[in-house]
Amino acid sequence: MIESIKIFEQSLQAYWNAFVASAPRIILAILMIAIGFLIANVVSRFFRKTVLLRTHDPLMINFLSKTIKLGILILILMLALNVAGLGGVATGLLTAAGASAVIIGFAFKDVGENFISGIILSFNRPFDVNDTVMVDNIFGKITSLEFRYTKLKTFDGRDVYIPNSDIIKKAVYNYTEDGYFRLDFMVGIDYEDDIELAKKVILEAVQNSEGVIENLEHECFVIVDSLGVSTVNLKVLFWTKTKEFRKRASEVKSGVVKNVKQVIMENGLNMPADITEIKLYGSQTSIPVTVDYRNKEK
Repeated sequence: MIESIKIFEQSLQAYWNAFVASAPRIILAILMIAIGFLIANVVSRFFRKTVLLRTHDPLMINFLSKTIKLGILILILMLALNVAGLGGVATGLLTAAGASAVIIGFAFKDVGENFISGIILSFNRPFDVNDTVMVDNIFGKITSLEFRYTKLKTFDGRDVYIPNSDIIKKAVYNYTEDGYFRLDFMVGIDYEDDIELAKKVILEAVQNSEGVIENLEHECFVIVDSLGVSTVNLKVLFWTKTKEFRKRASEVKSGVVKNVKQVIMENGLNMPADITEIKLYGSQTSIPVTVDYRNKEK
């Protein structure tokens, strides 16, 4: 019993001596990791500021700066383990990472796929920050690109996180890549009205409206779209240039609609209401009708 206690004490003393001998290296390794975090942050910020002077692509800058920071942290961690005398642990980690790459690849297939897709999107993508896009049925404005997802804010205030792999695989509709966007609306005129006159005055009103753009590539025009129950329906199409798809584009459309209504009235054209058919059922033979003859100007 006494001999066993002595062996235990000797073993404990040996471990303590080994710890004391390696304590400076462990402390140095901890300091290296702490300094490494500071260096990673400094290098990441420096890279962000330097590249920002050369390119105006915040999505790429954000993604690459995070990637550089992660790479530096991994390198510092490996060096710190070697300094602490745990080089075998560092080697084991790398070996285990390589040996389990296939298993982890299957287990976290989506994570890896989204990460690789994020790298692709950082260099070659169909949008920039503040572009208005539609991915699948999700419609909104791009706010950021992360390792696994792209963040999009819808126009009703919701934040949507779309996996990067979906961005790569699915069709992306960019509404404001070049800043131009086409708007349209319908206006109905009376069957007895002069269609060519209506098209002419409406087009002039559209072209003279604030915010409307017209050039060789972006032409405003008015066409006869359909024949309604009580109206000839004209479709008005025009262009505006804005990154503020919802607010600014809606303001321009509102101004155009107001101007079109005004010129229609000024030129003696009519916008009749829809015809409503009233049916009588059972024993009902008449409909009581009241006519108000009061002067509306009074």
